[in-house]
Amino acid sequence: MLNRLLNRLAAVVPGGFSARPFLQRLRGARIGRGVWIGLGVYFDAVHPESITVGDNCTIGLRVSILTHFYWGPRRPAAAAKPVVIGDDVFVGPHSVILPGVTIGRGAVIQAGTVVARNVPPGVLWGHDPAHPLAQVTVPLTQDTGYEQYIWGLRRIGDAAKQPGGD
Repeated sequence: MLNRLLNRLAAVVPGGFSARPFLQRLRGARIGRGVWIGLGVYFDAVHPESITVGDNCTIGLRVSILTHFYWGPRRPAAAAKPVVIGDDVFVGPHSVILPGVTIGRGAVIQAGTVVARNVPPGVLWGHDPAHPLAQVTVPLTQDTGYEQYIWGLRRIGDAAKQPGGD
């Protein structure tokens, strides 16, 4: 009961760099340094200990991170599928991260994306179905500007199949 109360409190209190990460840590989630958690973020209510967020990450407004899909009473932690978010990851607002997903270092998740499979390091990930959109060479963190990040994006795949390709 206290765990769920802390989760609800963490979704609404001020303090994206302080109070919200602190409350999720109290619940058992492993949260790195320099992590910003937006308002309305939902960390799994039953197995928060199965969530790991690396250093310098941004978890956007109303993101949901799930580690299980079962009904009924709480099962052992082994029933949960861990979610691992690497260092320097940006998760856009209203995204959903499903159980068992690992997001690689420096990846950027486009707003509104349902992340149902592992995301390689250093890619922009989005659209439906989700797939890599670009190579990220400058992570989108509080230490780098949006313009630096945009200039650091590199196309992925066959240039001939890309719009504007030869």
